[in-house]
Amino acid sequence: MSDALTENGHPNSWYAATATPFPDFPPLKGTVRADVCVIGGGYTGLSAALHLAEAGLDVVVLEAAKIGSGASGRNGGQIHTGQRRDQDWLEDKVGLDMAKALWRLAEDAKADLHALIARHAIDCAPRQGLIMADHKPGYVAHSHAYARKLADVYGYPHVDPLSREEVRELVGTDAYYGGVIDRDGGHLHPLNLALGIARAAVTAGARLYEHSRARRIEENGRVKVATRDGLVEAEWVLECGDGLQDGLDARVDRHVMPIANYIAATEPLGARAKSVIANDAAVADSRFVINYYRLSEDGRLLFGGGESYTRRLRADPGAFVRPYMLKIFPQLADVRIDYGWGGILGITMTRMPFVRRLGPKVLTAAGYSGQGVMLAPYFGRILAEAVAGQLGRFDLLEKLPVPAFPGGPLMRWPLLAAGLSYYALRDRL
Repeated sequence: MSDALTENGHPNSWYAATATPFPDFPPLKGTVRADVCVIGGGYTGLSAALHLAEAGLDVVVLEAAKIGSGASGRNGGQIHTGQRRDQDWLEDKVGLDMAKALWRLAEDAKADLHALIARHAIDCAPRQGLIMADHKPGYVAHSHAYARKLADVYGYPHVDPLSREEVRELVGTDAYYGGVIDRDGGHLHPLNLALGIARAAVTAGARLYEHSRARRIEENGRVKVATRDGLVEAEWVLECGDGLQDGLDARVDRHVMPIANYIAATEPLGARAKSVIANDAAVADSRFVINYYRLSEDGRLLFGGGESYTRRLRADPGAFVRPYMLKIFPQLADVRIDYGWGGILGITMTRMPFVRRLGPKVLTAAGYSGQGVMLAPYFGRILAEAVAGQLGRFDLLEKLPVPAFPGGPLMRWPLLAAGLSYYALRDRL
């Protein structure tokens, strides 16, 4: 149940155990030249590399560990509609017109994700349905009103309100008081999605290097990215490392910080699986530190719960997640945990993504704050568009309010940990 790496360099997760076979790539040695250097072999970087290579550009991808071994290959696999913050929040912060533009962009991202999977025949088991369950009775009326608003204001008819009894019929627990179901949301195998995008990028001509952490960026003339044993000289650099590139570029570090989430996978539940989630939808609840879970293709419960606010992952994530799982599903006390793993994701102050031009030829997209499965592949495409001079969507995202974390280099981390711990504790009361 530990988070130790397997022989293929991925965590000991159910995802790694069921991943589509994928070749190894060498570390970078010596100097190479390219049109674009992409830092980070996750959804954003791989998608950017794919679209750039398809456009005929010479692309190098630098991955610090293994392709897809970061958050892209460890997450809950859930496809949530919209941005990370809801439309009420967006209307208040950026106005109705921009809120509608961001909604349309998110819907485009969802459609593009499904088109990407189909076009490249990516075997990542996409399935429809996402239940958002309210853990406090006072939340239900707002959830139902928000579903009506999405239909009336945003033309989105796919969210249906659920009473407590209807949630109970779909999810085998008494922990919730109601909620909604988004029939156009869903879930998939996140590591196989990442590996599928990587395979398509290689086919298109992108060059991938593993175990090649970017250590330094120089922006005099052609941009240079140094690794331990090599150097990339490029016209453009795309920083796509999210929470795992912490320490590379202070311009990103001020706005994007890493936290750790954890997931446990039970043994196959057999006939009991339908009593846990009757309709095979994914589920996410309304807690500040959310519980999120779904059934795997072989009938396991993949349950995400708990966070930690240090840069180190817990030694036994399966044991850490188990109490969160049993609080929702006490009837699973006799069920074995076969896999447990953690992952680092990037968050921002506002939970909106940080998309910026850092220098004349240096761009970044990061800080998805848990919304990366749907948004990150599309944002990689948007970065590729920006390199080509198509700036419409990039300019929209660059307007998002994403202030720097307070405290400076020394105090950012303790202030973040204290603040998140406070809200997590308050949520339990």
